[in-house]
Amino acid sequence: MTATDEATRGERKVRQGVVVSDKMDKTVVVAVERRTTHPLYHKIVTLSERLHAHDETNEVGVGDRVRIAETRPLSKRKRWRVVEVVERAK
Repeated sequence: MTATDEATRGERKVRQGVVVSDKMDKTVVVAVERRTTHPLYHKIVTLSERLHAHDETNEVGVGDRVRIAETRPLSKRKRWRVVEVVERAK
């Protein structure tokens, strides 16, 4: 391995979801939905996951559609950070 191989880093996971809670300081809860096929019944099922994301400026509100990226652990449950606001709540 060379120094350049160690310096490169793998791609970080990026998800898009809707903010469902902004009551914490510098933290938002984002509901990320994904559609998958049920292994036995072969029906399309919508699965949702609530991720805690870091919002440094407290500018994101409930109902906003945001893009979040995986990052180092920031606290016990926070492993994501808000990258951008895709769409503001109406």
